[in-house]
Amino acid sequence: MQYINSLIPVADPQPILADFPEYIEPLQPERRWQAPPVVNDAGGLLRVRTWRYWYNARGIVEMENRLDPAATAVMVVHPWGIDDGYGLRTPEPAGCGFLCTKEKNALTLAHTREVIDPFLQRLRPQVAMIGYSLPGSEDPIRKKLYASVLTEPEDLDTAQGEQELAQVLGAWDFTGQPLIDAFELDEEIPVRAYFAQTPSTDAGDRYNGAGFWELPMPLSSGITHAPQDRVFYDGEGYPKVRDYLRARGIRHVLLCGYCTDMCVITTTCGYRNLEQDFNIFLVGDATLATFPSSTTPRFATQASLANAALMHLVTQVHWVRAEE
Repeated sequence: MQYINSLIPVADPQPILADFPEYIEPLQPERRWQAPPVVNDAGGLLRVRTWRYWYNARGIVEMENRLDPAATAVMVVHPWGIDDGYGLRTPEPAGCGFLCTKEKNALTLAHTREVIDPFLQRLRPQVAMIGYSLPGSEDPIRKKLYASVLTEPEDLDTAQGEQELAQVLGAWDFTGQPLIDAFELDEEIPVRAYFAQTPSTDAGDRYNGAGFWELPMPLSSGITHAPQDRVFYDGEGYPKVRDYLRARGIRHVLLCGYCTDMCVITTTCGYRNLEQDFNIFLVGDATLATFPSSTTPRFATQASLANAALMHLVTQVHWVRAEE
């Protein structure tokens, strides 16, 4: 298939990623080009406008792709249910989980409710599948709550699963040890020794408590999931995800979730895996990056998406629409 790389200047470019400025700093326009679609399916009723950055073209290249909805899945990476009322909590006084502090987790939960969940609800009737990735492997409790590669919707026992989840999480202490108060430094290279003993994110047994990572991680309460949605577990590996999606006829993945600079890239359902076998469209404003040393993810998310756009097609929730 030959692609004609005709670039037409965009006369009046508008800011990109400007719909949710409280979460993502908009990208101001520089030189912009309009290009033909890369994906142009027969019966492509799902329109996905995208952009990428191309240094050689000296600017941003936009295109409107046409996807077959029956060959399209929406995947949400790591919508963790922590500090969201389900019962899983960030361990105190110094533990780390998800975005690592209760305040950052609360902001992320608001983003899930305001941006990701409406996007999923709008597209669920249109696309072939909604999927989520979570840590660990399928366990007896989550097997009752979420359909997966091996568990069908008709096999769920949601009421029993919710009861068992509440019992397990309600009985957990969520207490770890306080910050380390004294340690030895190397005489010659004390800075290296200092950071070796005080890493930026220690989510091990000292601060999180032994057994924390064996608890069943629920989906975020910000997600209105449906019984037919599927959960994929990191611990079960990418080949299981790939084979399941292929068997369902999936060729395109609209990728959302947390965090833009980490898990969305490298985990089981991150784009480094999925891009080997599927056409990936990163839904930029349906992601948030980690934002250490800041009270807002706006600038970190913008920078992460700008870097991703060097080699990936980026879209946003209002740029994905189904034809009537």
